[in-house]
Amino acid sequence: MNEMPTNAALSPARSVQDYIDETPIWPDGTSVGAAPMTTMQWRIWWLAAAGKFFEGLVVFMTGVAMPLMSREFGMNAFQHGLVGAASLAGILIGALLLGGLADQFGRKVMFIVEMVIFIIFLALLSISPSFGWTVAFLFGMGVALGCDYPTAHLVISESIPTSARGRLVLGAFGFQAVGALTGTLVGYLVLSNLADVSGWRLMYAVAILPALAVVVGRFFVTESASWLMVHGRHSEAEHEAHKLLKRKPQYPKHIKLESKHKPHSKEDRHPSALFSARNRRATILAAVPWFLQDLGTYGIGIFTPTILAAALGVAATHGQDLTDLIADDELAAEGAAAIDLLLILGVGAAVLLADRVGRIPLQILGFLGCAGGLLIAALSTYYTDGPRITLIFAGFMLFNFMTNLGPNAQTYLLAGEVFPTHIRGMGAGFAAAFAKMGAVLTAFLFPILLVDLGTATLLYILAGTSVLGAVLTYAFRIETKGRSLDEIGL
Repeated sequence: MNEMPTNAALSPARSVQDYIDETPIWPDGTSVGAAPMTTMQWRIWWLAAAGKFFEGLVVFMTGVAMPLMSREFGMNAFQHGLVGAASLAGILIGALLLGGLADQFGRKVMFIVEMVIFIIFLALLSISPSFGWTVAFLFGMGVALGCDYPTAHLVISESIPTSARGRLVLGAFGFQAVGALTGTLVGYLVLSNLADVSGWRLMYAVAILPALAVVVGRFFVTESASWLMVHGRHSEAEHEAHKLLKRKPQYPKHIKLESKHKPHSKEDRHPSALFSARNRRATILAAVPWFLQDLGTYGIGIFTPTILAAALGVAATHGQDLTDLIADDELAAEGAAAIDLLLILGVGAAVLLADRVGRIPLQILGFLGCAGGLLIAALSTYYTDGPRITLIFAGFMLFNFMTNLGPNAQTYLLAGEVFPTHIRGMGAGFAAAFAKMGAVLTAFLFPILLVDLGTATLLYILAGTSVLGAVLTYAFRIETKGRSLDEIGL
């Protein structure tokens, strides 16, 4: 292709998204079908994807690490619940209190700060001296991950073409599943090579160096030009937009920005704005189905090794020999890793379909599929031996595939799309925090309810919440497929 001229210099001022969505043309006037991604846009994407990877890594690795923690600290069912819920409670607080700071201080600042906090608590966790400190460090690590929920979404969605927003945001989000699988595999490798009760510490420590590389990389990304425009910093916005869209051959050669949004008052930026008549529907759609989805996803995800160990007849006891404990933990980790593969396949399907089918249909279908998987897993309790194992594996595999095809992926995507720019971070942060209330509840109560109610009853309840999620998604639906963030925010 020859030098590709554009009419940027001749056209009136436009919004940041207009420039990002602009496509080059051939000399004969033929337009290119999509806007090619620049080096900076891909850099932003990879560094945001890394944050989701670390979330999946440390949260789901806790399920493998927990039997060893239990042996070292002599944990009871209540303490198991605290460990499972600690990082999720941190995510709740981080998303609620820090997520909105991206609207105030900028996307890039919080993009860096959250990873620094994560590394500090990750390092402390690997040398934790007691059970109480372990819970505290898991919580602190979760705070950083909670900030990442809205921030990572915003730095991607405000920097990429509308036509690719769905699949690229979900592609980054899919690294949560890659992290979950990696965390399970890391746990398995540590168990296989270190027959020591303190092996769980090494599981977390292996993430420190990769996380340091990510935080360094985040210093070398652009600030969101859309955010700068909302805050009236026009010259900075034009400079950052030019850096974002730097390519060879260069287009557009000249960037002159204007805002499509009216100035916003302090009242417009107050948390109460999420519940105004204009934004209430978006808030309900972003938050409530995500809450219902997290009830199942984190309960099943964290405690898959525990459930599998029980299903396979190798549930650990306090009197169990350490060698047997590690062997049983390895066996459960192997099964969990096989099931976690379906998370990756599910989010892969979501990446392919989100910009074609739409967010709402996939979320509804996914919720119903999750209910079906949980019902199959519940039926396993009525069988023994081979049929029991087959049903529980089939149920959990279907659940993992459908949750990442539908609600686990689409709720995250929608939460960063349905709010206007000036409260997008706050809205996405609130939705993530509200969702993590469900995750904390299920992570804390799951080991207790497994004993009190039994596996079957608990799975039936979670199947019911999945059906409710499908109903509420339809009732409050806002489809964002193919719509620019400018259009959604007006």
